[in-house]
Amino acid sequence: MTVEQLINEIKSYTQEDFENCKVNLHIHTTFSDGKADAQDILCQAKEKGYKKIAICDHNTVDAHKTVKDDMLIPAVEFDVWCGYVFMHLLAYGIDVNNPCLYPFLAKTKKGTEADIVRIFSKRDIKKLINAIHAANGIAVLAHPACCWALNLDLFVKKLISLGLDGIEVYYPYKRHRGIIKFHKSETVEKIADKYSLLKTGGTDLHDEEL
Repeated sequence: MTVEQLINEIKSYTQEDFENCKVNLHIHTTFSDGKADAQDILCQAKEKGYKKIAICDHNTVDAHKTVKDDMLIPAVEFDVWCGYVFMHLLAYGIDVNNPCLYPFLAKTKKGTEADIVRIFSKRDIKKLINAIHAANGIAVLAHPACCWALNLDLFVKKLISLGLDGIEVYYPYKRHRGIIKFHKSETVEKIADKYSLLKTGGTDLHDEEL
């Protein structure tokens, strides 16, 4: 699938698709800090009639080297700093074997699951976005309402200048994400519309069941 085809496909999904268990573009497995087996997640998605899912393990694409299917979008969630803001950047549609990504992938299992290791990420945001694009992927800001940027609009505008393609609009903000939420979900969608950003969504699944 080309970048343009992926963008058009994501654009075709509605808010209802994301909220009514038809599309989930934010899933973690045992390849990072999730509890679910990657192959089992794919089987569950097929049984439940999903249109599309994306496994986005932290800093690793190993799941996509073992599980492949037309329903599955190859993806990864990178830990990265942008100035004083620690953030998560989702990469969708990437060629998981592209060497441009190698410098940004975790070298150990702890780099995919341990918060204390991941928060000391030394990835350069501009170089990371360039690498995602070089690997034929798109870069999307994850759970933006949790970004501790003082002004989310200005922060997103800065990311756009660095090559940001989209923003995770349809996200439930449950558990700790609801507690450390700094901005309103409505604000996120307004910013997405203002800058014509691609809107994605997912549950940030870490459990065993979809």
